[in-house]
Amino acid sequence: MSEIRIGLIGGGWMGKAHTTAFHNAKMIFGDDMPVFEIVSDVTEDAAKAFAEQMGYARYTADWHNVVSDPAVDLVDVATPNCMHYEMAKAALENGKHVFCEKPLSLSAQQSRELAQLAKEKGVVNYCGFSNIMNPANQYVAELVKSGRLGKIMRVHATYDQDMLLDPKIPLAWRHINKLAGSGALGDLCSHLLSVSQMILGDMEAVTAVQSIVIPERPVKAGSSEMGTVENDDVISFLVKYKNGAIGDFSSSRVATGRKNYFYYEIQGTEGTVVYDLERMCEVQVYFKSDADVDRGRDCGFRTVLLNPEHKGFRWFQPAGGIAIAFDDMKTLQAHTLMQALHGGAYICDFVLGAKVDGVIDAVLKSVKSGQWEAC
Repeated sequence: MSEIRIGLIGGGWMGKAHTTAFHNAKMIFGDDMPVFEIVSDVTEDAAKAFAEQMGYARYTADWHNVVSDPAVDLVDVATPNCMHYEMAKAALENGKHVFCEKPLSLSAQQSRELAQLAKEKGVVNYCGFSNIMNPANQYVAELVKSGRLGKIMRVHATYDQDMLLDPKIPLAWRHINKLAGSGALGDLCSHLLSVSQMILGDMEAVTAVQSIVIPERPVKAGSSEMGTVENDDVISFLVKYKNGAIGDFSSSRVATGRKNYFYYEIQGTEGTVVYDLERMCEVQVYFKSDADVDRGRDCGFRTVLLNPEHKGFRWFQPAGGIAIAFDDMKTLQAHTLMQALHGGAYICDFVLGAKVDGVIDAVLKSVKSGQWEAC
């Protein structure tokens, strides 16, 4: 397989996570050939330090140099939300394949524009919703699409963390709408929406409420000067799916005691499935057919432990019950992307990213209108 030359924009936590995932994919799968060509960061010193640590051949303080570089095949956008649209668009206009962290942009309109431009350019366009590659979520998607759960009636889902519970944590870009777009909705709940899109398809309409629990924060650590938090600490909304199912979604970044509580339950006429990312390698499944034997004497939810029969798992562990981890999802993501660059299939394209951003737009409209809004 030929080499893929990567140009990374953003040397922060996510840029490091992406680069590590490409490294791991090369070692684990054997046929992925990433070449770390150039990295851009906000200063030349920061870019140089990242390049030396992570193995990039060159560095720059100007991201425009990355998207126009003839030696770059794939532009990897790993910057704060407000920068994604401009950078991804410039990369596409230069004919580059693009890997963009979620969200694609701060509006559904801009995200749809990127999806259309990627289609016109005929390039690989991958949006970084890593939970889609989780073998547990892939298994649930297979269960639903196989019909074993029957007709899907209801979805209950939440993604909660308490990382911003402390009111002394200073104001950051995630709290400012022009930089982040939304709060817990876009930062956390969008991951639920991506998995929902993969498993259940399009949403039709939503109605939503939000709460800003901590309305002011210090402008910097230790400061007595306070700044305004502009977006949701907590979001909750009802959903109508195009397939007839209904659901309720919520998310909180101030959920006391919750660290990475990505949880959903999908109820069908023939079965129900439950998943919690804090127990990453376990899926709870109930089949109605079990209750039809011996009048239900032995029925109940069964615990399915991820094992080599589940898509993606076998690359990391040889037997069921041995845990895989969050970084393994990123490695599977990197592998899928590298294979896509050589003609492989992939789910998480800019069209899916734009659909998630369309739901987010509808939720934000509903918060203001107090009414159902179309997705």
